[in-house]
Amino acid sequence: MTDDHRGGASRHVEVDVDGAGVATLTFRDAKGLNILATPVVERLTGLLDDLAARPELRVLVLRGSGDRAFSAGADVHEMARLEPGSARAFIRRLARLCETVRTFPVPVLARIPGWCLGGALELAMACDLRISSTEGRFAMPEIEVGIPSVIHAALLPRLVGAARARRLILTGETVDARTALDWGLVDQVVEADQLDDAVRRAAERLAGFGPLVVRQQKRLLREWEEQGLCEAVEASVAEFGAAFETGEPQERMQRFLARKRG
Repeated sequence: MTDDHRGGASRHVEVDVDGAGVATLTFRDAKGLNILATPVVERLTGLLDDLAARPELRVLVLRGSGDRAFSAGADVHEMARLEPGSARAFIRRLARLCETVRTFPVPVLARIPGWCLGGALELAMACDLRISSTEGRFAMPEIEVGIPSVIHAALLPRLVGAARARRLILTGETVDARTALDWGLVDQVVEADQLDDAVRRAAERLAGFGPLVVRQQKRLLREWEEQGLCEAVEASVAEFGAAFETGEPQERMQRFLARKRG
C-alpha cells in the first residue's frame, strides 16, 4: 500500500510504510535507469526530511524502480548544460541528498539489483547497509566525462581502503558484486531472485530491536566518524547510562532472562 497521505507518491518517488515501521522509498525517472536528475533529487530529499520526523519509523529501504539498476547516477544530459554557478548548485543538491541519508535517524538499507554508478554509488555509500544481487555493477565513472568524483565519494577510502578507492576513482573501472563484497563496498550479495527476501529479512531484523536504542546506536556510529578514539570512548560512557533512562534495556534484558529460564 502506498502511503499517499503521509509521504506520498509522485511520478518521481513512491513511499510505502508497513505496520512494522519499515519505510520503502522507491525512486524512478523516465529514462529507465533511475537517473538522479534534479526533480528526483529534490523530491527524494523532501520526502526523506518528512520521514525523518516520524517517530514510529524504524527502518528505511532505499531503492530504484525495477531490477536494471539502483541508479545509473547523476543526469549527464543535465550536467552537460551546466556552468560554474549552476554546477555548484547542482552538486550541492546531490550532496544534501546524500547527507540526509547518511544522517537519517534510523538505519537505511540500499537495495542494489544492477547498476550503481557515480552519484548513485555515493548515495548508496551514505546508507548503513548495502545489499546487492549478483548482477550488481559498481563504478565511479565521472573522470570519463571530465568531472572529478566529489562529495560523498569521500566515503570510499573509509569503506574499501585508499588503494582501491584510488583505483575506482582514477580509472572509472567497473567492478562486479562479488568484488564489491570482497572489498567491503557492499555488505551482502545474493542471487537476483533472492534480493527482495534478503532486504526484507534485514529490515525485519532491524525493526525487531528496541527503536530507541537503534536510533541511539545509529547516531553514535555517525558521531564516531568525526571523533578521535579517546573522545568517542568517553562520550560512550554517558550514552550507556542514558540508554537506561528509556526503559528499553530493562524490558529487553528481562525478556532475555525469561527466555533463558524457560
